[in-house]
Amino acid sequence: MSNKKNGKLFVISGPSGSGKGTLREKALADVKNLVYSISCTTRQPREGETDGVQYRFISREKFKEDIEKNLFLEYAHVHSDFYGTLKADVIKELNAGKNVLLEIDVQGALQVREKISEAVLIFIAPPSIKELERRLRDRHTETEENLKLRLSNASKELALKDKYDFIIVNDDLETASRELRNLIENEH
Repeated sequence: MSNKKNGKLFVISGPSGSGKGTLREKALADVKNLVYSISCTTRQPREGETDGVQYRFISREKFKEDIEKNLFLEYAHVHSDFYGTLKADVIKELNAGKNVLLEIDVQGALQVREKISEAVLIFIAPPSIKELERRLRDRHTETEENLKLRLSNASKELALKDKYDFIIVNDDLETASRELRNLIENEH
């Protein structure tokens, strides 16, 4: 019998513009034995994004086939596109003893909690809705219509933050990054 310890699953989510991606990148650079599980999405790549790096960009048809085959640990329809995490990717890394970090939406995080009860859910919150809107506008990646949709969804996501194990308010990037790093290191 193997004494090898399985890794732990960490899930971060929060509204668009809360800084999840930046905090994820810093955590991956700062925490040993932490890997990122790349999600699948049906949305088009943004400028500078590469298939297999930020996301696996797949067609709606392929995504729906994978749903039918029960290949996703979690999936959700968010901002008019599908996003999902492949079960096999996560299980492979956990079984290899690695800690896995997922950056997914609130719907997906709650699905993960149902399937893997020991997963650690971390909500990344903006300091305010006003600051969130400023960040989204400063990205210059959204149409006005998409911006309104993201802000509307942010209110719904913020209402679910108490379902998470931890909440980190990303008011100051260095402080939030240190909180996330410490949390991951202390929980595994």
